[in-house]
Amino acid sequence: MTDQAEQRLAVLGAGVMGVAIATLAVGHGMPVVVVETDEARREGAPGRVAMQLRMAQLLGGLDRERPSGVLTTSASTADVAGATAVVEAITELAEPKAKVLAEVSAVVAPGTLLATNTSSIPVDELADAVARPEDLVGTHFMNPPYLIPTVEVVRGPRTGEAALRSAGLLLEGLGRQAVVVGDGPGFVSSRILHRMINDAVRIVDEGRASVEAVDALMQGCGHRIGPLRTADLIGLDNLVDSLRALHARTGDETFRPSELLVRMVREGRHGRKTGRGFYDYLEAF
Repeated sequence: MTDQAEQRLAVLGAGVMGVAIATLAVGHGMPVVVVETDEARREGAPGRVAMQLRMAQLLGGLDRERPSGVLTTSASTADVAGATAVVEAITELAEPKAKVLAEVSAVVAPGTLLATNTSSIPVDELADAVARPEDLVGTHFMNPPYLIPTVEVVRGPRTGEAALRSAGLLLEGLGRQAVVVGDGPGFVSSRILHRMINDAVRIVDEGRASVEAVDALMQGCGHRIGPLRTADLIGLDNLVDSLRALHARTGDETFRPSELLVRMVREGRHGRKTGRGFYDYLEAF
């Protein structure tokens, strides 16, 4: 188990969540290497992290007086060898997640924390791919992680006590509160939230209420921004992938992605990151 001051984080993937997690870590003074095979995403990652760091500091999510950690990027998983913790944050599909976790588990030292930032795929399903299943946990950061203080920590049946303690220590160093839950499709947050979002989209598709009306009503019930603004923040493409994973693993028809969601993704309307989803945004991120 590594002391907070010695933490060196590797983030796999420079998509929305990978960049946001890297921002959180850099903002807490932690050195971070982001591994991304796509050249354009890799080259754009430092600028996106810098932009989100400024935003997080302006919004009070990160301390602007704290020295930032050093950010580096790489195209190779071999460059995670010196990391004390690895967070996988690539697309929400089991096969590529398992592949990259297998590659990384062959590179890092035994006992190095491997965390998958999945929102729907059971941790134990991915544990089959790694050399040491006891080192793997789920850490479901929610977007944006530098503004949302809780992280769902998923303990798989083969997750070891040392890995669970390491995850807690990492999150403590990032100023997040770990909430430990059991394994299974969607865990707790996605199992509840994704069904609600899917139902909200169906209501809009049926013409029973506008997007704004649905969000206003749910805000009145205590939801901070409403389910459809939340969907835009998650990314509609990520949401469809997660719903498909939940539907395939549970057989529950309420998780089958609504036709409107699928159509919007097909049209390139992926939410905040593309500048257009259920709402229009001034700029994509």
